[in-house]
Amino acid sequence: MTDTRDVVIVGGGLAGLTLSLQLRQRSPELAIAVLERRRHPVPAAAHKVGESSVEIAAHYFDTVLGLREHLDASQLRKFGFRFFFSDGRRDIDRVTELGPSGFLATPTYQIDRGIFENHLGERALASDIDFRDGAVVRRLQLMSDGAAHEIQFQHAGKSQRLGARWIIDASGRAGLLKRQLGLARSNDHDVNAVWFRINARIDVGAWSADAEWLRRCDPPQRWLSTNHLCGKGYWVWLIPLSSGSHSVGIVADGRTHPLRDLNTFDKALAWLHIHQPRLADELDRHRAQLQDFLLCEHFSHDCAQCFSANRWAMTGDAGVFLDPFYSPGGDFIAIANTYITELILRDRAGEPLAALARLYEQFYRSFYESTLSLFVGQYDLFGQPEVMAVKVIWDYAYYWGVLCQLFFQQRLADVTALGRVRTELMACMQLNFAMQRLLRDWGVCSDPHNPPVLLDQSRLAWFAELNRGLRDPLDVAGFIARLRANSAQLAALAREIVALATARHSLDPRDLLTQADAIAAAPPQPPAAMLFPQVA
Repeated sequence: MTDTRDVVIVGGGLAGLTLSLQLRQRSPELAIAVLERRRHPVPAAAHKVGESSVEIAAHYFDTVLGLREHLDASQLRKFGFRFFFSDGRRDIDRVTELGPSGFLATPTYQIDRGIFENHLGERALASDIDFRDGAVVRRLQLMSDGAAHEIQFQHAGKSQRLGARWIIDASGRAGLLKRQLGLARSNDHDVNAVWFRINARIDVGAWSADAEWLRRCDPPQRWLSTNHLCGKGYWVWLIPLSSGSHSVGIVADGRTHPLRDLNTFDKALAWLHIHQPRLADELDRHRAQLQDFLLCEHFSHDCAQCFSANRWAMTGDAGVFLDPFYSPGGDFIAIANTYITELILRDRAGEPLAALARLYEQFYRSFYESTLSLFVGQYDLFGQPEVMAVKVIWDYAYYWGVLCQLFFQQRLADVTALGRVRTELMACMQLNFAMQRLLRDWGVCSDPHNPPVLLDQSRLAWFAELNRGLRDPLDVAGFIARLRANSAQLAALAREIVALATARHSLDPRDLLTQADAIAAAPPQPPAAMLFPQVA
């Protein structure tokens, strides 16, 4: 007779282990098994990419899962996102810098995936979760009519089987269920990436001796940011890890920067000598400390379905993946895991799942499509400081003002509350699509001027307050009022951006103004000037 679990999670990386802990937290009696291909402990630093977290993922880790103590003690507090428009330049202190001069209120983290996943594995075992590392899944058999699914796998030198009421695919890019069910889909975003880890600290602050430039940030620790070195068609990430290593990645549109020019460390370094020579100089000094080199071609992918009433689901890269810019991978793990947890608990309570699974799929799909619009056709903008300074403010305001509100206020799965703000959510999404079109059009005719200024996000009072307010505890009425106020604020910001773009360039603002007016609400009204003085 096959041993059976309530839930079997295929894949014990970040997505699978966090889901197991979330399920255990919500339902101590569930029988949960996690099957992970890699042996534990996994190596620090050179383990997996995806080290930078943003607000939803950070809140999921530190608050929802209660991992704040580990994050504070064993990971790094992130100094926000920081951008340097430094293509072909060594003088990083003489180009436009976009980022905060001080920490914003809501914490985010730079996460060494090896250290973190080892800790998650230990937590899973301590939580009476059947976590089996070194387990290679051979076959998934889905059943219907309430019969248990079956997983065949190799572990400890033996062929084994487990039955499961629920199978969750958290197998990463292997996408076992997605491939088996023929659900893999491409999308309109075709970009490539290479990355590597160096066993050395890369401190962008050490690239300048200009005392005034160094004093612009307090604390003067720019290296703690997720630093982006930007140019037309690409961006380079610099992410510090608590193990002392630094993660370096090049993400590029293959039409402008073909992968064949980047697909070895030597080629990537030669490319950096042309496009980011100051970083290349630094890497030349640390060649002997190279820890790994990996690449991923056409990394962005879609999935036709992630949640099923037939008791299976997908989370993490096994389902969808967008782009590493803005680090949304951890966010989508948090969102998918929350929906999966709700479905499993509703099923355990004997509730019908078909309608709920469809609704959660629709919500998840809308988050995916609205976030995808931030990236599609926009890689040329990385060479345009004028437009990118505005785009980042808009994208953050949309993210903090809408999607973060749903997660922080625990309303992702609250169908009743979401129904009451459906009009505002749809209007915000349409406004975002319109603004992304404007930004793409603006980039074609933008002034490439690159003045040596810090565009300080933390000095925009409304922006800093939007970040601070994420952790405000709100009841349903407060959540609805907050979302409506944020919708009005986005409308005002959209009008200011439209006015700025059309004043400088011959762009047609009509559809954007219509969308902005459609969601303009009554007070509270935001300040009249919401953008940087240097930009506006």
